[in-house]
Amino acid sequence: MHAGEREVKSHPWCTPVQYSSVLPPSSAFPSQMTWSSVGSRSAPAGAGAGCGDGILFANNEKATMQNLNDRLASYLDKVRLLEGDNAELECKIREWYAKVGPSCEPRDYSCYHKEIEDLQNQILCAAMETNKILLNIDNNRMTADDFRVKYEAECGLRQNVDTDICNLRPVLDQLASCKTDLQLQCEALTEEMCCLKTNHEEVSCLRKQATGDVNVEVNACPGPDLRKILEDLRCQYETLMERNRKETEQWYGLTLQVEEVNLEVVTSSQEIESSNKQVTELRRQLQALEINVQAQLTMKENLESSLAETECRYNKYLAELQNQISCVEQRLAEIRAEMECQNQEYKTLLDVKCRLEQEIQTYHCLLEGGQHDIMYADQESLPACPEPVCKDVQGEGCARSL
Repeated sequence: MHAGEREVKSHPWCTPVQYSSVLPPSSAFPSQMTWSSVGSRSAPAGAGAGCGDGILFANNEKATMQNLNDRLASYLDKVRLLEGDNAELECKIREWYAKVGPSCEPRDYSCYHKEIEDLQNQILCAAMETNKILLNIDNNRMTADDFRVKYEAECGLRQNVDTDICNLRPVLDQLASCKTDLQLQCEALTEEMCCLKTNHEEVSCLRKQATGDVNVEVNACPGPDLRKILEDLRCQYETLMERNRKETEQWYGLTLQVEEVNLEVVTSSQEIESSNKQVTELRRQLQALEINVQAQLTMKENLESSLAETECRYNKYLAELQNQISCVEQRLAEIRAEMECQNQEYKTLLDVKCRLEQEIQTYHCLLEGGQHDIMYADQESLPACPEPVCKDVQGEGCARSL
């Protein structure tokens, strides 16, 4: 690359070109130039051999300017193409954001959180109810153990009472036999007492008859003393009656004891029956509580399994959403990188465009300065020489006819 030449770095679609900003000195321009009808510049008639170099330079200048105009036009075309592609890409990005963007926003999981909280509250309530039921079961088990201990104690007392009753039954049989004997003795004594009363009445009648006015003298041996005999019999009967009374009192006392024992046995039987009923009721309640506990545990397991399934499902769904978000973020990063690259290239091309416009403006100024020198040199020979027309359109290039 020669000194004074610069390499323009453009978009990859554009081919790097080289151009020279070196212009020949003003002495190289011919002293007299003419304009043809088609706008080309040539040497006047009668010019010497020294004008050949000026005409050649004018032709080279025309080719150079035409080349620059063509390159600028192609550059502006490519800039327009890139701007159109950039606008189209931005439109596609906006459409993609309009279509895909809202779905990439974080979804509102408040309803699911409410359901999860409700399920957790239900699980906590079920756990509390389960703990209460377990506590009630423990209390009922302890109560059942207490009743079992009482029942065993009552069973021991009942066995003792049954043993006492079995031991008292021979005494009762003996008392019954004694009672029978005493009844027989009472009947015998009653009959004997009736006989004695009859004899006593007869003796009384005889005494009344003996106290009459009739005196009967009987020569007989003295008989037995009936009064003494009656006194002896009375004493014997009183002793026997006292002994029978005492035996009857003892028997009656034993009978009362037996009745008390029977009452205790009846009350113990009633207490045992009530205890059995309570134990049966407690067993039934225990079975019902165990069934309820099993149902609560089953419901708890079902709720835990459903909660685990729900968590697994939502974790999978969240993982899928996270993957989608990662993919979208990656795509957005790629698009942003591409946009930054295109923006950088656009800025580079814009900078190159500005530099080219500045250099073209410099060329215009230099050319206008050279043309003024040529016009001053040719004013005498070419009074009606038309001026070159420079048409510079912003953003479209420069079209010059020389």
